[in-house]
Order: sequence, then structure tokens, then C-alpha cells
Amino acid sequence: MDQQKGKIYTVQFWLLCSSSLLFSASFNMMIPELPAYLTSLGGEDYKGYIIGLFTLMAGLSRPFSGKLTDTIGRVPVMVFGSLVCVVCSLLYPLVGSVSAFLLLRFFHGFSTGFKPTGTSAYVADLVPYTRRGEAMGIVGLFSTIGLSLGPSIGGQIAHMWGIMSMFRISAVFALLSVVILIGMKETLHNRQTFSPTLLKISRHEIFEPLVWAPVVITFLTYFSYGALLTVIPDFSAYLGMENKGLFFTFFTASSIAIRLVAGKASDRFGRVPMLKISATLMAVSMLMIGLAHTPAALIAGALVYGVSLGINSPAVTAWTIDLGRPEHRGRALGSMYIALEAGIGLGAFCSAEWYNNKPEHFSTVFFIMAAVTIFATIYLMFIYRNKYVRYMRRSLKLRARH
Repeated sequence: MDQQKGKIYTVQFWLLCSSSLLFSASFNMMIPELPAYLTSLGGEDYKGYIIGLFTLMAGLSRPFSGKLTDTIGRVPVMVFGSLVCVVCSLLYPLVGSVSAFLLLRFFHGFSTGFKPTGTSAYVADLVPYTRRGEAMGIVGLFSTIGLSLGPSIGGQIAHMWGIMSMFRISAVFALLSVVILIGMKETLHNRQTFSPTLLKISRHEIFEPLVWAPVVITFLTYFSYGALLTVIPDFSAYLGMENKGLFFTFFTASSIAIRLVAGKASDRFGRVPMLKISATLMAVSMLMIGLAHTPAALIAGALVYGVSLGINSPAVTAWTIDLGRPEHRGRALGSMYIALEAGIGLGAFCSAEWYNNKPEHFSTVFFIMAAVTIFATIYLMFIYRNKYVRYMRRSLKLRARH
């Protein structure tokens, strides 16, 4: 096994990275253009639902993707997630009403409900514990590159050839992601054949109690991400930025730069210390964005936010895998991603309500985001204790004996 040899830079690893890049670019290239597209359908008052419905479905599907990842395998789960992107991207040009758009957006959330769960579990299978943060950082780097290129590519395509062409090219990116996955080796041993009975989820299969701490931090730190996705396109236009995807390009660029060292740092110094730094920087970035009155100031806030997210992502993912049980790796990751989607979705809904299409509310939204993120730092410093994890491990062992 590659994990036993201590290798992470294998062919399988690079294939996974490439698939993640194409997948993230596929669904993210349409984000800056969707508010205007929904407005053209008469849904100006429903902008918060663009991200909210997407993340709601992603969150609801996590228990299923986690269980299927632990039973039928990592690769089938990843393939399904990418195929959802293909189908939904091709259907966007066919919708002609606000209700149809929102329904499609809801089902599009299946994609991120499945693909990242399978991807993270696959990485954990491939690499040794001592390099887990590094590996998560590299995979996240490729995913972040996709997130960065997506809005810029989508915006340019929409400007040159129209938004319908953008949807079709999004489908092509997702399809290429599927093609790569088909050639990858499955890493799960003792796989089961898919059966509809596997879709029955019991109460204890929804959440992995050992990963409660990463779940809390994920929710608190991704709350602001939902606000950014919802409000930044309008804020960028308000400040005179023609390309509404530039904010995402700059924050992703700084995230990419820091990921080159952040994953290794979490392996060396620990997950919690790196997450404390990340949460503090994230709060600072929210304050910077809330105080921005020029495009340059907004970009500065984007750069700081990118650094904070680049530190956060590999550390919290590796921490989740560290605390969870290997046989329930998909469930542990699913629990973390439920928190991620809940944070993004609730952040999107709340920010849309607070913003309410009134420019004078921009600062208020991001000041509230700063307060939420500061609480993540407080939690890590004063509330979280490793004793909880040890207690839960003992409880689970006793439960298994009886």
C-alpha cells in the first residue's frame, strides 16, 4: 500500500487532484453570473436562495454520501457527484421561471454533497497519518485553483458568448472530471454492491460524535463564506468593479499560495494551533471587507480572507479524519461537510436578509460575520478540550462490547 510506504505523490493522487480542479471550476464558474440570471427571470428578491438551496441539498445528502463512501466505495460516490454537475449545467438554459430555477439549484447541491466526501476519504486512504495535512493541502490547492479559475472563466465566457454558453462549458468541465475518475483504482476494501437498502439511514449513521469539535469550527468559519458568495457580487459592482469574479480570484490566489505550506504546518504544529490563527485572520478580513470603500480595499480584504481559508481547510479536514474512526471515515467527513454546508447556507440566507438589496447594509453584514468568526477563536481557546474526544472513544468502546 502507498500509505504504508509513506508516499503521497502517486499517479492516483494526481488524477484525484485534476478531477477536483475540473469539478470545482465547473460548479463555481456560474456563481458570479447567477444573481443577474435569476434577476432576469424576475427573482431579484431570491438571491440568497442561490447559495442557500444549493448548500441545503448538499447538507441533506451528506449522511447518504458518507454511508455510501464507507460501503460501495469512494470512486462511485465521486462519479455520481460529478455527473450531477453535468446534468444540472445542461438544464439551466432550459429553465424559464424562478420556481424552476430554484428547484434546479436545489438538486444541483447533490454534486458537492457527494464529490468532496468521496475525495477526502480517498486521500485519507492513500496517505500516511504524518502527511495527512500536507496531502489535504495539495488536493485543496487544486480544488481552490478550480474555484479561482471558475468565476473568471465563467464571467469571460458569459461576456463573450452569453450565459447559455457558460452553462454548456460548465457541463464539459464536469464531464472531464468524470472521465478522470473512471480510470482510478478503488481504495475501499470489502466493498458492498449498491442496494436501495443502503439509502436507509439510521439515527446513529447521520453524525459521528467523535468529530464534534471540527464540526463546530467548520460551521462557524464557513458562515462568512456563504455571505461572501451572496453579497460580494453586488458589493463589487457597487464599488465599480466590472468583473464581479475578481474578488474570488484574488482571495483564491492567496489561498493557493498559503496552502503550499499550511498543510505541512498543521502536520508539524498541530491542527488546533493553526485553526486559531485561521479564525483570527478570518475575523480581521471580515472587518477589512466591511470597511472597504474602494476596489483596492476590497481586494486587500479578499487576500487576507484567502490566507485564512487556506490555513483552515486542510487543517480542519485532517483534524476530522484524525478524530474519526477509520471504518467510519465517510461518516466523519460527512458530518464535517454537513456543518460546512449548514454554515454556508445559513450565512447566505442571513446575509441576503440583512443586506436586503440596500447598499448601506453592506458593512453591517460583514461586521456580523466578523463576530461569528471570532467565536470560533474563543471556542478553540477556552471551550474545546481533548478530554471530550477521549471520553467519546471510551463510550463507543463500551457500547460496542454491549
